[in-house]
Amino acid sequence: MRFESTTSYVATEDLKVAVNAAINLERPLLVKGEPGTGKTILAHEVAASLKMPLLTWHIKSTTKAQHGLYEYDAVARLRDGQLGEAKVKDIANYIRPGKLWQAFTHEKRCVLLIDEIDKADIEFPNDLLQELDRMEFFVYETGQTIKAATRPVVIITSNNEKELPDAFLRRCFFHYIRFPDRDTMEEIVHVHFPDVKKALVRDALQAFFELRDVPGMKKRPSTSELLDWIKLLMSDDISAEALRTKDLKTVLPPLHGALVKNEQDVHLLERLAFLSRRENR
Repeated sequence: MRFESTTSYVATEDLKVAVNAAINLERPLLVKGEPGTGKTILAHEVAASLKMPLLTWHIKSTTKAQHGLYEYDAVARLRDGQLGEAKVKDIANYIRPGKLWQAFTHEKRCVLLIDEIDKADIEFPNDLLQELDRMEFFVYETGQTIKAATRPVVIITSNNEKELPDAFLRRCFFHYIRFPDRDTMEEIVHVHFPDVKKALVRDALQAFFELRDVPGMKKRPSTSELLDWIKLLMSDDISAEALRTKDLKTVLPPLHGALVKNEQDVHLLERLAFLSRRENR
């Protein structure tokens, strides 16, 4: 059982090594990288490559570790008790399994994605240490222990918004997804748009990497934004020649709103273009 690239996802050799190492070690794979570099979609592709079901736990700022285990709906039980419902006698009727519970008890070995773990409170990773290490937890309301029959493949993503605790990091296999180089990016584009013209890809990549290299950019465009941009270029039938004549030092590229996502960067590029035009007079 080994992860390989799929028809819709280009995995670099070091990424494949990291995924397979985490699977062999039976450790969670912690994936970091710039937003838009394919961290979340990696779990989908691992599940597809290994032919496993995928469970996704999207983390928010209000998410607690307990939510991943189970939740006890005391309000519903109180309401049913007031209505005289027979099921109120069994507390198990009010236990709602979380994503870890579902992954541990799934009929098949599955992939569990814990997405953007750094959005939660700093104590969130520590609260999952034992559960992810031992692959079991105790349900106090019913007195039962939920234990994984087969360990799920756990993939955890982080955008580095918060530092993760050392104790948590020790239990993970770590991989940083480096930003793709030009050759890898070209391969990614052709996977998503097999019919795109080579000249358009060449000149779009030239403009894209020039844009990423502009000093002072608050948010450099990512892989997903490049794909959106190329999709727009194709749908509007913009030629490679139109891109080739656009020098970022003097004018912004067409449909730049797909690449530049905040007003500070737009103002920066406009200011650089203005200064460059004035110098060339």
